[in-house]
Amino acid sequence: MASTGKVYFASDFHLGAPDHSTSLEREKRIVEWLEHIRQDADEIFLVGDIFDFWFEYKRTIPRGFVRLQGKIAELTDSGIPVHVFTGNHDMWIFDYLPDELGITLHREPIVREFYGNKCYIGHGDGLGPGDRGYKILKRIFRNRFCQWCFARLHPNVGIWLAEKSSKTSRSYTGKSDEVFHGEEKEWLVIYSKEQLEKEHYDFFIFGHRHLPLEIEVGKNSTYFNLGEWINYSTYLELNESGAILKEWESSQK
Repeated sequence: MASTGKVYFASDFHLGAPDHSTSLEREKRIVEWLEHIRQDADEIFLVGDIFDFWFEYKRTIPRGFVRLQGKIAELTDSGIPVHVFTGNHDMWIFDYLPDELGITLHREPIVREFYGNKCYIGHGDGLGPGDRGYKILKRIFRNRFCQWCFARLHPNVGIWLAEKSSKTSRSYTGKSDEVFHGEEKEWLVIYSKEQLEKEHYDFFIFGHRHLPLEIEVGKNSTYFNLGEWINYSTYLELNESGAILKEWESSQK
């Protein structure tokens, strides 16, 4: 499917972290960016970890984030497709966002073509070598019985436990996500090169890593990591001239 306008990619908003006030400020900045790009956006891809935690109970969703949800609904109502990928922090998105906001939900990487460029798009968690502990944990979290068990908890308890777990995980990883350790240690770079041995892709577009990266992984093939919006506010713009990482300069600063 060919594109006729600009295509935008962003990830790792982590709304809800580290506290309400800073998250709200970040949410307003994201909404401002979405309003800006709607002028020429053909499609918008939000590539995972939009929320620092998200779990949909049958009749309850986490409080907050109404500005972002309203803006996404406004975009889809106007005819702009918005794609949302589940990440490791918000894999428990079910049917609420697709039904209420009109988004297209993706749980696995997808392949799309824009301007003749073949793009491999995904959040990136659990891909490539290493991180065996998380890969096991991901299977547990995605197990329907485990999800059913968690849903039996009262939302006040379940969401509190999840937020506490998220903060503990963030404290454990510390600043490691903000440091580039070299291509040979970048799991998503390794994964991209492995995929190239099977099939050619012009662009690999991932989130999860929290560091804006642009790395040549093969002949006419580039790996992009979208970075995050707590420190960088970076996004990828893809148009007929190619792909470029940009940083959003908010008027709220």
